[in-house]
Amino acid sequence: MGLSQINAPIYEALRKFRRMRVVPFDVPGHKRGRGNMELTEFLGEDCMSVDVNSMKPLDNLCHPVSVIKDAEMLAAQAFGAANAFFMVGGTTSAVQSMIMYACKSGDKIIMPRNVHRSAINALILCDAVPVYVNPDVNKQLGIALGMSVEQVVKAIEENPDAKAVLVNNPTYYGICSDLKKITEIAHAHGMLVLVDEAHGTHFYFGEDFPVTAMNAGADIASVSMHKSGGSLTQSSFLLMGGKINADYMRQIINLTQTTSASYLLLSSLDISRKRLALSGREIFAETVGMAEYARSEINSIGGYYAYSKELINGDSIFDFDISKLSVYTLPIGLAGIEVYDLLRDEYDIQIEFGDIGNILAYISVGDRKRDIERLISAMSEIKRRFGKSGAGMLTQEYINPIVAETPRRAFYADKISLPLEKSAGRVCSEFVMCYPPGIPILAPGELITDEIIEYIKYAKDKGCSMTGTEDINIEYLNVIV
Repeated sequence: MGLSQINAPIYEALRKFRRMRVVPFDVPGHKRGRGNMELTEFLGEDCMSVDVNSMKPLDNLCHPVSVIKDAEMLAAQAFGAANAFFMVGGTTSAVQSMIMYACKSGDKIIMPRNVHRSAINALILCDAVPVYVNPDVNKQLGIALGMSVEQVVKAIEENPDAKAVLVNNPTYYGICSDLKKITEIAHAHGMLVLVDEAHGTHFYFGEDFPVTAMNAGADIASVSMHKSGGSLTQSSFLLMGGKINADYMRQIINLTQTTSASYLLLSSLDISRKRLALSGREIFAETVGMAEYARSEINSIGGYYAYSKELINGDSIFDFDISKLSVYTLPIGLAGIEVYDLLRDEYDIQIEFGDIGNILAYISVGDRKRDIERLISAMSEIKRRFGKSGAGMLTQEYINPIVAETPRRAFYADKISLPLEKSAGRVCSEFVMCYPPGIPILAPGELITDEIIEYIKYAKDKGCSMTGTEDINIEYLNVIV
């Protein structure tokens, strides 16, 4: 009997396995939860009973031949890909795998500088050389946009030996580049197109969303199913077009991915794919409806600016993801991170992130209309209680870096630790970033400038969660000797 999207092979195999009541003399050592009752009480017996080891009836993620292989085939069909792999190391693992597939030591890769840290980490691992396309910047909002086609063409012409072009689709804020045109140009020059689609799962299943990586003809895409797709945190898909050698890709993935894949993550991917394949259109229509309503109500408060498709310029903002609720906060005299903290501390509302000038509330089918109303009401009260003049607020969110050394050489170079204030003019050998969104302010190999130091101090002062440095307090930076 053939499989269809109504099937969930891993989930079905786990249910069958649970009914068999097999006596476990294998790992994990909690033995279906009996060996750790406090954890079982917390997570539930149903959960613990399927936290099991790879075995013949349940297949093996490192070398799937049965139910995992079937589930991956169904995922590929649902996403319109030639092949799809289940990833249990998050989209970080997927991004790193596609870069390590495309690039060997010394190979060039063209990418926007506002990539997630996972992409630059991949360069440290495989010793590829980044050719950064500095994205356009919306100076009012202080956010990095997409890559303009002209900038990509220039980078390709100046680096005809580059192996691949990496594109964010969409950015954290919901902004998309002209992915189809960039893909056509890159392919015409013999380069692979890799797409970080961490925030674009819903593009594949909803209506009127920006073009997907697979529909644009891209070669590989990393999709965070756990973000808008409903699976468990840390579970993702790696999608491949027809020109990609899936067997070699599996070998690349197995260089770093665990040999003990969690069946909780695998089954969540399987069930979530089934759900979206069968009901995604309705699910994301509802999500968009809530986002559009929230955007309209927040804009009517005054001061805030919840932006949308009106930003589209046909190039560096080729399209916009209307399910994203991105809001500019500086006109009410508060940094995005301050609104983020106030929402949590004063109103018990946890949004996705806040940066210097913006916040992002992640809306999904799991939200309810009354939750949206509560968010709108809280933002109105924050303006009334805490709002002030926007004069003197730092507006520039994105700073174009000066690359002095490759990430790998800088990361492993001899280094010394200097006070932040005394590091200007030196080459950084570590990351500095606000997380989320995890886009580096500084990456290994980049020149530290007075402007960057001012930005780091301002972000710290406003309460941004800063990560990446060896010094936990971000008072010292490691620089190349």
